[in-house]
Amino acid sequence: MKPQRRNTLAYAIHASLLVGLTLPLMAVAQDTQDQAKTLDTVTVTGTRIKQTNAVTAQPVFVLNREKLEQTGVQTVGEILQQLTASGQALNAKFNSSGNFGYPADGGGIGAGSAQVDLRHLGSKRVLVLVDGIRWVNESSASGVSGSADVNTIPLAIVERIEVLEDGASSIYGSDAIAGVVNVITRRNFEGTEIHSYYGEYSKGGETTEASLTIGGGGERFNAVFAASYYEQKGISSGDWEQSAYPTPGTGVRGGSSGTPQGRAIFCDPSRPAGSVGFCDPATDFWYDVTLDDGTTSPVWNPADPDAGTYHGFTGADRFNFAPFNLLLTPSKRKALFTSVNYDISDNVRLHAKALYNNRTSVNQAAPEPIFVGPFAGTGGIADTISIHEDNPYNPYGITLDANSNFGFVTKRPIEVGPRRFEQDVDTIYFNVGLDGLWNVGNGYNWDVNLVHSENKAEQRFTNGYNVAKMKLALGDPAVCAQVPGCVPLDLFGGQGRPMTQEMIDYIRTTQIDSSKQTLDLISANITGDLFAIGDRYAGFAAGLEHRNYKGEFNPDPLRQSGESQDSFAAAVSEDYDVSEVYVEGNFPLLDTLDVSAAIRYSDYSTFGDATTGKIGFRWQPIEDLVLRGTYSEGFRAPNLGELYGLTQFGATLVDPCGSTGNPGPASPDLAAGCLAQGAGPNFEQANTQITTFTGGNPNLEPEESDSYTFGVVYAPSWAEGRAWSDRLDFELSYYNHEIDGAIQARDLQALLLTCLREGGVGTVNCAGFTRQAGGNLNPPENFLDNLGTIETDGLDIKVNWIGPEWGWGRLNASLQATTVFGYEAIDIDGNKSQREVGIEVSDSAIPDWQTNLQVGWTLGDWNVNWTSRYISAVDEACSNVPVGEAPGCMGGVEFNTLGSTTVHDLQLGWRNAFALEGLKLSAGVNNVFGKDPPVCLTCSLNGYDAGTYDLPGSFWYLSADYRF
Repeated sequence: MKPQRRNTLAYAIHASLLVGLTLPLMAVAQDTQDQAKTLDTVTVTGTRIKQTNAVTAQPVFVLNREKLEQTGVQTVGEILQQLTASGQALNAKFNSSGNFGYPADGGGIGAGSAQVDLRHLGSKRVLVLVDGIRWVNESSASGVSGSADVNTIPLAIVERIEVLEDGASSIYGSDAIAGVVNVITRRNFEGTEIHSYYGEYSKGGETTEASLTIGGGGERFNAVFAASYYEQKGISSGDWEQSAYPTPGTGVRGGSSGTPQGRAIFCDPSRPAGSVGFCDPATDFWYDVTLDDGTTSPVWNPADPDAGTYHGFTGADRFNFAPFNLLLTPSKRKALFTSVNYDISDNVRLHAKALYNNRTSVNQAAPEPIFVGPFAGTGGIADTISIHEDNPYNPYGITLDANSNFGFVTKRPIEVGPRRFEQDVDTIYFNVGLDGLWNVGNGYNWDVNLVHSENKAEQRFTNGYNVAKMKLALGDPAVCAQVPGCVPLDLFGGQGRPMTQEMIDYIRTTQIDSSKQTLDLISANITGDLFAIGDRYAGFAAGLEHRNYKGEFNPDPLRQSGESQDSFAAAVSEDYDVSEVYVEGNFPLLDTLDVSAAIRYSDYSTFGDATTGKIGFRWQPIEDLVLRGTYSEGFRAPNLGELYGLTQFGATLVDPCGSTGNPGPASPDLAAGCLAQGAGPNFEQANTQITTFTGGNPNLEPEESDSYTFGVVYAPSWAEGRAWSDRLDFELSYYNHEIDGAIQARDLQALLLTCLREGGVGTVNCAGFTRQAGGNLNPPENFLDNLGTIETDGLDIKVNWIGPEWGWGRLNASLQATTVFGYEAIDIDGNKSQREVGIEVSDSAIPDWQTNLQVGWTLGDWNVNWTSRYISAVDEACSNVPVGEAPGCMGGVEFNTLGSTTVHDLQLGWRNAFALEGLKLSAGVNNVFGKDPPVCLTCSLNGYDAGTYDLPGSFWYLSADYRF
């Protein structure tokens, strides 16, 4: 990545830093070494230069230990996803472990993990640090991810969380485009703390947490040890009306055609032309039948299926898979952490940290449906299966030949039980290093770190099938008889004649997938003052870092060979390394004006080198007012999954030629394109999930970004020490991010619409789309490329007020609000993404406004905190509803509105409870009034957007902390 626009700023910053660093040599000697510094300096996320100013040039939001406890939740992921700057990210409310396949980004499903998204730019564009050191990316045994699982960091070890709401690639390197989350661990802890917690949703999902923290030391030594346990139980989707059906308010119309009674699409070569069952190329006369309910002995009449025990398949026959899903996925986490510091001398300290975290979690889906025949559309073995006429359970008396008269046969054998995906994930982190003070001039702080971290996962998938064995069991019985264990398979008996245990045992298989990510790094940093300007100092920081990334994904051999009924996936075992150097400076040009600049050079073994820069200013014209701004260049290197992954994904796609439960004809502007592709006027999409071949691209280039912020911080002195106010401050921060060469797959839904409008065939946008004889889409390919441009901007508003001490207590209030002005994503073909401000699409919303308001009261050892969390209304396109019309999308309505929501949380705290010093009791209710999330008709699971809204109903909890 060597674009010219990068070099201009980089050279300018380089020159300014060079001048700043050499000025002390050129200036008249100044006796500054003995000047005492009266202000303590600290390192704030967003710069490695130690600061004395409480307000820096970049916006940083800090959640201290007290604020973390006031949320009432027990995971880092939940806390971060409540931020107003947060977007949609994975959490325990997502239940898509494997039944959807694998996303195009090669990162896997991430089942059971929790990630953080800032500015709606995706979790891969947020850098997660722990104590300023890069954290290892997650692996959930389904790919090689470019995002970190923040729930691998136990809340018990967290002192505070700093969120940089600005780009910072020049400070920290790749990924820091939307922002940086820096988790600061507990360090100077003295004594022992025992913590216990129990909570429960109104629909179940009990949560239990306990931790033990011990800290102490001597004159030259201190250490902290923490052990924690967390358990969250699951909630079934069937326990809530809104999630009890695939699409809320539509019954089984949005269900699957893979039903317990089975479905068959085929023709009989012996049937006369124009009669039912005739083998016409357009499939207009083919059978499309299902078994009558209650049938134990199927009876087939080829001239009139309704005269036997069959009837034509309709939307009323679809299977409701929703109650088998989970509204909240269960998980357990166990963690051990220790941090040790030892003063080797007065100026050199040895530090070491170690963490072990284990997570077990479960996802669940409805019993695996069996689809065999060319209309199955898997792109694999299942499409080639024929059913022999001698199969003893074949009621049709003919061979169903995949090369001629066979569409598909489906059956969902509920007797096998639901699909279960059980994850077992270990995270290991070890950091050892030195830090100290170099007593030259005004003194320079330095540190050296050697870090090894890994995230290793195994997923056990039960109640899936071996499709190669199914092919044998449905073929010639004489051939099957020659294979040990093979017995003919019955897909035709419905619930009245379930599959035998012998059949199940032959085709059922347990599949074990595993993945591992390893990050090894060594870094060295130095920071200090260069020279004085008046009573202030010019500061600098510089450093080196080398990182090695290694990623492995080992799908079960059946997945790799295509013999799994579940999604195909190829193995990945790759690595790369990067070496970096950076320098940063902060220069007080005037008594009231500071200018900062940074530059970072990165050399990657995959794509080459990159140089990024950043400049900023901080101007304080009066004591009460600070104006600040930054401009930064950023980049994100393609991760290993994006470079090398190869998988399948069951994309939820609404076919405009005739969606599931809502047959054609298509709208007039699309009808010609549908017909040209082979989808007639009466076409109906068989299923909403369309198998897509996805994967990485080893020729990917890094994403590039330009970001700038401008802010005002006002802390009026007229509000200090007053009868009504002890302190008041306001903060406004404007942000703007533009990303070029965004790594993504094409938006298949938008691409299909564009293709059909262009005539359906013969254009660039139509190259990936072909159809089967019956009109259903063949599996398209959708690989990653540097396809997109994304631009977004908005405004953060923060207000904090602390009241004076009154006789009846003390009040405080805080407000955080984010409004998004614009969000636009356009791919290389000119197709504009459906993601916009105020729109819900692809299980993700970008609300105009998100607001959190906290009001607190304290009196002695008692405190009460009330929090209100507001999300403005968003719209979803009715054209994306999988079943066509649904409540809210009736009568040609273009959009369904997901109304605004306000959720209220209440917490009561009592310190030194029962006169026992160090005992703190808390009780609270999140979502006090049991507000349900708005109905989402286009969301893939559970009828609501799990990345934007809370679970339905209230959550109450009790906690006890005893410190001594």
